[in-house]
Amino acid sequence: MSDIRIDQNGAADLIAASNGSLTVSLPIKLIRRGKCMAVTLPDGTTIQPRPWDDTPTPIQQALARGHRWLEMLQSGKAQSLTEVAELEGMDRAYVSRMVNLTTLAPDIVAAILDETLPDHVTLFDLASGTPLLWDDQRALLRKKQS
Repeated sequence: MSDIRIDQNGAADLIAASNGSLTVSLPIKLIRRGKCMAVTLPDGTTIQPRPWDDTPTPIQQALARGHRWLEMLQSGKAQSLTEVAELEGMDRAYVSRMVNLTTLAPDIVAAILDETLPDHVTLFDLASGTPLLWDDQRALLRKKQS
């Protein structure tokens, strides 16, 4: 095993071990700010993540509902979207739009969950008339941006 070294300038150091593994050393400082930790880089730049907030966004809630309602159909707990709507006390059209979210491309779903979806994209954009092909979905979102 090799040692971790930081050069005099505080720059990152790459160390190769005899077993073929590599160790990368990055000089950073972690600073607690309330419930969050901020990272300070050697050049003084501070990166502070958003505060920990477990409250899902409306689009995240809609995505979760869509998957839950699709599972109800697939498991046989409900025979149709109309029945899901009745069981949930929701409008059938709303249930249908939320189930449409289950066909989104994985990178779009990841952007929803990571809250990195562009601001111009709305729940309505994703839930209504979204193409089934993932490339077409991405193209639609790019088109909305311009």
